Amino acid sequence: MELDTALEKNPHLREYLERISREGAAPSFVPSLSEDMAYLKRVNIIYPVGDPIFIHILSTDEGGREYRVVEPSLNKEEYSRLDRIKERILELAPTHTPDEEAPEEMEKRIGELFESVTYTKESRQSFLDRIRGKGIPVGSAERGRMLYMLRRDLVRGGLIEPLLRDPYLEDIHAVGLKNISVVHKVFGMLKTNLKFPSEKELDLFIRSTSERMGRPVTDARPIVDGALPDGSRMNIIYSEDVSKGGPSFTIRKFFEKPPTMPQLVKWGTFSTKMAAYLWLCLEYGMSGFVSGETASGKTTTLNAMLSFINFRKKIYSAEDTPEVVVPHEVWQRLITRETVFDEAKVELFDLVKTALRSRPDYIIVGEVRGKEGSAAFQAMQTGHAVLSTFHASSIAKMIQRFTGEPINVPIRFIDNMNLALFQEIIYDEGRILRRCSAIEEIIKYSKEKGGVLTRTIFEWDPVRDRHYFTGMYNSYILEHKIAPKMGLEFSKDIYIELDRRERVIRSMVERGILGYDEVNTIFRKYSEGGWEAIPKELRG
Repeated sequence: MELDTALEKNPHLREYLERISREGAAPSFVPSLSEDMAYLKRVNIIYPVGDPIFIHILSTDEGGREYRVVEPSLNKEEYSRLDRIKERILELAPTHTPDEEAPEEMEKRIGELFESVTYTKESRQSFLDRIRGKGIPVGSAERGRMLYMLRRDLVRGGLIEPLLRDPYLEDIHAVGLKNISVVHKVFGMLKTNLKFPSEKELDLFIRSTSERMGRPVTDARPIVDGALPDGSRMNIIYSEDVSKGGPSFTIRKFFEKPPTMPQLVKWGTFSTKMAAYLWLCLEYGMSGFVSGETASGKTTTLNAMLSFINFRKKIYSAEDTPEVVVPHEVWQRLITRETVFDEAKVELFDLVKTALRSRPDYIIVGEVRGKEGSAAFQAMQTGHAVLSTFHASSIAKMIQRFTGEPINVPIRFIDNMNLALFQEIIYDEGRILRRCSAIEEIIKYSKEKGGVLTRTIFEWDPVRDRHYFTGMYNSYILEHKIAPKMGLEFSKDIYIELDRRERVIRSMVERGILGYDEVNTIFRKYSEGGWEAIPKELRG
C-alpha cells in the first residue's frame, strides 16, 4: 500500500500524521518491515496491518521504543450514541441471524442492521419515525468510524483487534488496566498505547473471549487455556487472588502458514547442514523431541520439520490447543476436551492412545508434559514415529524428566527416541533471536554403564553465532538407522546424500524460496517423483 492511497482511504491516518508532524518529525511510511530495522538507533516508522489500522513505532527520549495503534476513534458523545446503536443491533440480531457463522457474513449483517437503526444527520427523517424513536442520528463523517467499531467489538477481537492483525507480533500480554505489552518480531518487547478503560470492560472482554474459546472462566475456575478463532493460544488468569495486578491474559499468536525450514535457516535458527540432516531423519521415520525454554520457538521448529515427512504418509496430531499445522493430505487433528464432568473429559493421553489404533505413520504430540509422554514412548516401541515438544534444557535433564514423575518412562525404553533438538531464545540489541543450540542422537541404553548413551552431532557456538557439524563420519542415526533403510552398501555414503540435500536447502534459501506453499510444493513433488522432481536449479 502506498502512502497517498492510505491517506485517501483513511482520514484518521491523515489527522494523526498531521498532529505528529506538529509535535516532531513525521514518521516514515513503510509497506512492510525488514529484520535490519532492529538495529536502527532511532525508529520512527508507520506500517499498515489492514485497513483501517496502522502501527506507529517510535523511539522515546528515554531510549526505549513505543508501539502505537492508529485506528478510527470516537469522542465521548459519539461513544454514547454508539452504545445505543449497539443495544438496538443486539436486540434485532436474533431475528437477523446470518446463514453462515463466518466473520465476513456477520460483518455484512451488522452493516445492514446499522443502516436499519440509524439515519444520516444531514438527511431528513420522517416526523413519524422521529416520534417512534426509530433511527439514531449519525453524521456522514462518523458512519465509517462507528461501523468499524461495531464490527471490531461484536465480531472481531475488540480492543486488541489491531494487535491480532499485526503479523509482526508474537505475544500479547495484558495485566489489569495497565498498558498492554507485545513481543515484536523485529523490535522485541514494546509497550502499546492500548489499555482497557475500566474493570468492567476488562471483565466483559475476558469472560466473552473465554466463552468463544469454549472454556469459560469463572471465580471457581480462574485459570484457563484455549484457542481463539484464528488459532492463537490464549492463557487467562481471572482471579485477583491469583493475579495480584488484576485479571490478566497472554496470547501467543498463531499463523495459518508457519515459517518453513528454509526461512528458519535464513534467520539463523538452523544451518543448511542441520536442515539436510533433519530431512533425512524425518523422511525415514525417526522419532524426536524439540526441547527448550518457553518462547524458544519449539512449535515453530516442529511445524517447519513436518515438510520433510513423506507426503504419502498418514499423520495424526494430538494437542491441547491447535498449534501444529500439517501440510499432508491425510492428516487427522485431535484436540483435548475439558469439562466439569470427569467422564466426559478427553485428555492428551486419551488422544495419543486413540491415534495408535489408526496405525498412523507419524504421531505429532503438541507438547508432552505428563502421562501422554509414556503413551508416546509406547507408540515408538510399537513402530510408530513420534514428534513432539518438551521442556528441558539438556539431554541429561530431558532423560531425567522422562524417567521421573509424572511421565515414568523406564530408562531402558528411552532409546526408542532417536534424536533431541534443543533451542534457546537470545536477546541481541533489542532483537529476539532463536537458535538450535544442539542436536543429540540417542544411541542405546547401556546396562553396564547404567544409563543412556547419547552423542552430540550439531553444536552452536554463541560467540561466532555458527553451527558446527560434529557428527561427520560419526553419526549413529545416519550410518546405522538410515543408511540401511536407503539400501546403501557402504554406510559412509550417507554423507554424500547429506551434502546433496544440503545443496538443495542452500539453493532454496539463496533463491528466496521461503514461503509455506512454495516450499511444500517442492517437497510434495519430491515425495511423489524423487530427485528428478526437484527443480534442476536447486540440485546444484
